[in-house]
Amino acid sequence: MPSLFSVSGYKVFFWSNENNEPIHVHICKGKLSPNATKVWLTKNGGCILVNNGSHIPEKELRELMEFISAQFFYICAEWKRHFVTDHIDFYC
Repeated sequence: MPSLFSVSGYKVFFWSNENNEPIHVHICKGKLSPNATKVWLTKNGGCILVNNGSHIPEKELRELMEFISAQFFYICAEWKRHFVTDHIDFYC
């Protein structure tokens, strides 16, 4: 699983076999898991919480989502590179 970055002790990463879904990242502490918190990116550079499987406290989750939004262009570029595509599907 490609790890994109770490922030405040959390790892933000792609799960390698999920490129058939809209662009998204997973967030967790410790061992990477497909059940980790999932966040979809939106066309306008925002993000939407899909699930909080990692049980990240609300305040920390808000801060992480702000950071993910700020990294929108980097995440999109890495998605294209990792999944070898020029096309990105967004949730909305």
